[in-house]
Parts: sequence; structure tokens; C-alpha cells
Amino acid sequence: MIEINYRWMAPVEAQRIREINRSEEIRIGYMVQSGQLCKIDVDWDTPSFFLEGDGEHTVSHLVEFCLDHLRAGGRIIGAFHGEKLVGVGVIRPNIRRGMAQLALLHVSNGFRRNGIGNHLTRELIDEAKAFGADRVYVSAMPSGSAVGFYLSHGFELVDEVIPELFKLEPEDIHMLKILG
Repeated sequence: MIEINYRWMAPVEAQRIREINRSEEIRIGYMVQSGQLCKIDVDWDTPSFFLEGDGEHTVSHLVEFCLDHLRAGGRIIGAFHGEKLVGVGVIRPNIRRGMAQLALLHVSNGFRRNGIGNHLTRELIDEAKAFGADRVYVSAMPSGSAVGFYLSHGFELVDEVIPELFKLEPEDIHMLKILG
């Protein structure tokens, strides 16, 4: 069993996202057709975040993304193996009345399937409830692992996407969890 410690992080620690290895070989994907979730065979190899530059999949872009959500009242939680950040999640309140956004969730390659994502998600959902949310929206990468993970946590395909989030990530699978 891997020993993992979890804690809420200060905004200044957002740059530690560079420690996350998001690389993944993806062979099952999802797409939405006629309002239905459809599995598709894919051949996607996702690299880790790029350490240099400021484009979409760079550390600097992701850090700014996190800071934007934190400035909007969100919180960031980390999963640590020793001193190394191996998992991270961001929750943002009030993207709509009573709705929080699970804005980010990553677990490093080599640390997945150890309950880290489950723990982070439970903490983020508890925080959403503390914000007063009764729903959590997520825009999930269309990989089999990401979509399957959210489905296993009670998220369902949305009936109506949030236009500004869909515009940012039209290929993602937009999902919602009703909190009880």
C-alpha cells in the first residue's frame, strides 16, 4: 500500500503541478452522439505537461488555469507521496447558482488505481457541499479512464452543457453529479 497524505494547498503552491506526470496511453475514448455516450476505439498517447512555453498543455498554462479558479473562490487539494505531489484537484464554487465545478483532477502515472483519485474526488465534493452546491459539473477528457472514473462516482452526461465551458473544451464529455 502506498502511503499518501492529502492537504489543501495554498495558491502559491500551484506551480507544483509540474510534479504531476499526466502521461497515458489511451485506447478507449468516448464521444457524444445524439445525446448518447458512445465508446470508440482510439490511439491517443497523452504526454506529461510540457515544462517550457505557455501553450495549452504547459505547466505555466495549467498553473494560470488553477489560479483563475482559486481567484474565483475555488480551492486546490494535493495528494503527496513523501514530499512529491502525485495527485491534484481543483473545485470552484458557483459556476451557476447551486453548482460547483470540478475544474481539475490529475493523478500521476504510476500512482493511478490506488484510490488517490477517489479520495481527491470525495474531498472536492465535500468542499462543493460546503460551498452550498447541490450539483457538481465536470468537463472530462474523453478517455475511457476519465469518463469511466466519473461515471463510477455518479456523474452523468449533462442534458445541457454550460456554453462557456463547452466552448473551451468541445471534445470533452460534460457531466453532472447531483449531490445528496
